[in-house]
Amino acid sequence: MTGMAHTDGTITISVNGEHKRVTAGITLAELAESLGLVPEKVAVERNLEVVPRSTLTQVVVEDGDELEIVHFVGGGDHAQPITDDTWTVAGRTFRSRLIVGTGKYKDFAQNAAAVAASGAEIVTVAVRRVNVSDPNAPMLTDYIDPKKVTYLPNTAGCFSAEDAIRTLRLAREAGGWDLVKLEVLGEARTLYPNMRETLKATEVLVREGFKPMVYCVDDPIAAKQLEEAGAVAIMPLGAPIGSGLGIQNQVTIRQIVEGANVPVLVDAGVGQASDAAVAMELGCDGVLMNTAIAEAKDPVLMAAAMKAAVEGGRMSYRAGRMGKRRYADPSSPLSGLI
Repeated sequence: MTGMAHTDGTITISVNGEHKRVTAGITLAELAESLGLVPEKVAVERNLEVVPRSTLTQVVVEDGDELEIVHFVGGGDHAQPITDDTWTVAGRTFRSRLIVGTGKYKDFAQNAAAVAASGAEIVTVAVRRVNVSDPNAPMLTDYIDPKKVTYLPNTAGCFSAEDAIRTLRLAREAGGWDLVKLEVLGEARTLYPNMRETLKATEVLVREGFKPMVYCVDDPIAAKQLEEAGAVAIMPLGAPIGSGLGIQNQVTIRQIVEGANVPVLVDAGVGQASDAAVAMELGCDGVLMNTAIAEAKDPVLMAAAMKAAVEGGRMSYRAGRMGKRRYADPSSPLSGLI
């Protein structure tokens, strides 16, 4: 790639696909600075080879060099626009923090319209037996494309670790899914999780290579045990499944968030948009809901409301709320008034 400088003392190079003329003899560090970049915060590839950052001040740019310069963006920088505020579970990154279910809708078309309005990038799907009597019956995949929306198989309706494990083994065989949602219920009246069976199933699934996002009680100790067992996300209930009562125990949800090293998502109990905003303001990474949207009088409009609420609650959390005071504190000074 070595070449001669032009008669005016410049050389021609390519930077991120754009041709530039720069002064002959310039170093990579000086080039970065001339582009308004901080050399300590960039990585440079020169002619398809990465240049160690420690040598950027010594390496001289040569005529014909093809350079790629990338920089690192901090994940927690409050100056970032909301569009860059993503979350990651099991190595997969998502922008939407709203996960929606696929049950209780009047039909698949309404379900698909609600998913579109919600902006959700993940939908939960129950693993069910195929309807062998009518192989031509419509399927969810005809309406919600699994290539565009991530399917999260769940174990809804399982009341033992054994049943949940069998269900997810079948799901992996059917669709290759390893990111899954585990729930093992205790009994039909409350649909509360059976934590002993849930923990047992988590341990087995993790050993078998699954990445389980786990529905659990709103208990910081149980949440930590699940994380230690290999759960890739903790999903405490806000209130009983399908109840629409909203988050009943903000104190323990917040404690789970503070103690977790994996994503925390409120799962179950959301009834209206303000419930979703509260979950996000507590610092949760996301919210999962089904009935709140599916049983609304206008599910598509409610899906849009939930999208706005999750985004608003997240921005509120990132902004950092004002401190609470016991007494009034006037916005305008009281001294000097007429």
